[in-house]
Amino acid sequence: MGALTLRGVTKSFGTVDVIKGVDLTVQEGEFCVFVGPSGCGKSTLLRIIAGLEDATAGEVAINGRRVNEVAPARREIAMVFQSYALYPHLTVRDNMGLALKQAGVARADITASVDRAADMLALGPLLDRRPAELSGGQRQRVAIGRAIVRRPRLFLFDEPLSNLDAALRVATRIEIARLHRQLGATMIYVTHDQIEAMTLADRIVVLRAGKVEQVGAPMELYNNPANTFVAGFIGSPQMNFLKAGALGLRSDTLGVRPEHIALSRDSGQIAGTVSHVEKLGGETLVYVNTPAQGLLTVRLFGEHDYAVDETAFLTLDPARAFHFDAGGLRIREGG
Repeated sequence: MGALTLRGVTKSFGTVDVIKGVDLTVQEGEFCVFVGPSGCGKSTLLRIIAGLEDATAGEVAINGRRVNEVAPARREIAMVFQSYALYPHLTVRDNMGLALKQAGVARADITASVDRAADMLALGPLLDRRPAELSGGQRQRVAIGRAIVRRPRLFLFDEPLSNLDAALRVATRIEIARLHRQLGATMIYVTHDQIEAMTLADRIVVLRAGKVEQVGAPMELYNNPANTFVAGFIGSPQMNFLKAGALGLRSDTLGVRPEHIALSRDSGQIAGTVSHVEKLGGETLVYVNTPAQGLLTVRLFGEHDYAVDETAFLTLDPARAFHFDAGGLRIREGG
């Protein structure tokens, strides 16, 4: 029995269907990430799991128990939101221990739980401060600590890093991954950022327009996408999609990742003109306009000195290409 089971879950707001029949099992101790573009339904699905929204149809079960009619406070969950939702007049210690205090837990037990969580998150020196005295990253760690002290069966994260700058997002992402290993808890994490999904998840659930497109381990989705949507969404820079007919191939669309295209000044399969170059230190991204295929992205490892308006030739790696039919579904060998 999984830590979370969704069976035929739907959600409609009036005549608008937001979640369209989701079936999913998340195993005990798993880190599962819901990812997809804005409006795909990922946050709504998380709110249904939390009990903040009612499912229109279907069943939500946590550790084998149906919880559709169970209040959020009784679902043994803890939720960390994009907004920190800290009480400004309370200290860090009081913010972290408030839920336990409201539940009537003894003061000594609250202190022990808060101190344990603060030690995990390096918040010990900050326990007597108020939220206004903390940085954004520190506030988010307090919000995570508040969830930890409750010892939930299920952690729910709703885009918790969106308000942080790039450096803090990386640091906090590493912190969340470490906490998952340390706690061994089941975590469900919502994000629109596929890099967060790839670096945190045991399994990723890719959503589009209220439906699950594919579920799998990060590299499984990267190396074995089911359709053009998953292929294009997972991976940064995203996959190139080419017109297969112009290359003499039978499939409708050919997908090739930027690192699987060789670039030359002398000769190649496709000729084009360099339109932009991004030098990132460890890698160089070269954007090439081609007459038949439009703009293609090439990832080169290391430093390269291609110039804008320079002629360049591209050669695809056929062994690493993906073939898709007219409906965007993957064409597999022998299929």
